[in-house]
Amino acid sequence: MADDATSGRDDPAAEEAALGRVLEAEHAAVWGYGVVGAALAPGGRDPAVLAENAHRDVRDRLAALLDERGVDAAPSAAAYELPFPVLSAVDAAALAAALEAGVSGAWVALLDDAVDADTRALAVRELGAAEVRAVGWRTAAGQTPTTTPFPGLPAD
Repeated sequence: MADDATSGRDDPAAEEAALGRVLEAEHAAVWGYGVVGAALAPGGRDPAVLAENAHRDVRDRLAALLDERGVDAAPSAAAYELPFPVLSAVDAAALAAALEAGVSGAWVALLDDAVDADTRALAVRELGAAEVRAVGWRTAAGQTPTTTPFPGLPAD
């Protein structure tokens, strides 16, 4: 993370902008889990449904938080570009892992710009939840390693 002199820690507008970017990532995750679920056998959709509902709940809380602050939140897009074709259950699991990585990156960026302690606590909690879900999806996709030491940060 950047030091306080270069981060948005003293700038509520930077925090609100970062919250907006997290909301956009959550919108994409909700949409993406529809694709994930569609590629899974009916008996194997429970993890996708649970993940979609978790992201939907977080998205709705973020939208309400931004509304309370008087910030116009970006609406969800009609569709999002997939990073690769989803043609199998393994592809679906890989997409779910990618969705979790996307929200993790947005939560980490929010931590850098957070002014409010409650915002930081929310970001840490949701970053952890995203990594827990990602571990299951990476396992299902046959990806290794299944865990990341610093979720949301670039691997390089």
